[in-house]
Amino acid sequence: MRVAVLRERRAAETRVAATPETVKKIIAMGCTVSVEAGAGLSSGIPDAQYAEAGAEVAADAAAALAGAGLVLKVRAPLGAGEGEVDELALIPRGAVLIGTLQADKAMADAYAAAGIDACAMELAPRITRAQSMDVLSSQANLAGYRAVVEAAGAFDKAFPMLMTAAGTISAANVFVMGAGVAGLQAIATARRLGGRVSATDVRPAAKEEIKSLGASFVGYEDEESKAAQTAGGYAKQLSANFYAEQAKVVAAHIAKQDIVICTALVQGRKAPILVTEAMVASMKPGSVIVDIAADAGGNVAVTQPGQETLTANGVKVLGFTNWPGRIPAAASALYARNLLTFLTTFWDKEAKKPAMPADDDIVKGVTLTRGGAVVHPSLASA
Repeated sequence: MRVAVLRERRAAETRVAATPETVKKIIAMGCTVSVEAGAGLSSGIPDAQYAEAGAEVAADAAAALAGAGLVLKVRAPLGAGEGEVDELALIPRGAVLIGTLQADKAMADAYAAAGIDACAMELAPRITRAQSMDVLSSQANLAGYRAVVEAAGAFDKAFPMLMTAAGTISAANVFVMGAGVAGLQAIATARRLGGRVSATDVRPAAKEEIKSLGASFVGYEDEESKAAQTAGGYAKQLSANFYAEQAKVVAAHIAKQDIVICTALVQGRKAPILVTEAMVASMKPGSVIVDIAADAGGNVAVTQPGQETLTANGVKVLGFTNWPGRIPAAASALYARNLLTFLTTFWDKEAKKPAMPADDDIVKGVTLTRGGAVVHPSLASA
């Protein structure tokens, strides 16, 4: 089987779907690998390293995809009119496409019409078997780390308490909103840098996780909050009354913070607004807000996705998108291993090709299209 790895062409995407490490392992599975020239440059991987790993370096997307039975991507392939190359039209009929596809009904229909078996890895179920192929977790972990590093760079003071002959600088007060994978990593990183860290999350299990990392818990708790978590570990949408009470507690706390890291996402929905304009206005000049949820609209009312903004009262709001892409070498390494694990889990060693049983929970979770039809429950009936 020929495996194609393309250069990512979507805006601000710096990652790559395979590394020399994973290319070697894919070749050992009995495949040939074609990597489009320049695919790894943004992640610090020159073409020569892919060649040394045994891959063919193809001149362009058409050459990389010629005869491919398996296509590895970070983001969804470009369609007609979306960019310089119609990648979708170049993917051979019958090929398996694996990536974080963020597909809607129209996109899924396009894959089905093209005869592509599309697997959206961001839909992998949160079960033990799928942990090592969980692209959301691996990328969110790095996003949480990078958010704190970016905050430290934008903050005009210091994270730790510094005692000098000229006087003492107090430790930064850091507040992390959302204690999922990204939030927990943000807490740990801010603590390592010497910040005085607090955090909040509506999920009941998060309180102990926050405390276990040495941060203090801030939040409103009632009977409703005890059931604020889905079976998959995501936060549930709660009532307007709960959010109003939570906002009162958070508003009083935010006014005292130097840095706020926002990471709250609700699966399949626009990110909830957790920090209002009034809360931003209450913060001290020089404070920094980092909005990791900017890709989903943002947790902060004043976030402008893709931009850093300075408010009238001197608060910096970092609304960058694609946070894992801001640490591309590490993000690519983990993402590529996630895809490799998925492949090896569903690999027929005799036939040397993927064997994905339709009744497997992981396969059902990620498969958008199969055999020219849309099969994912969330899209097939849309």
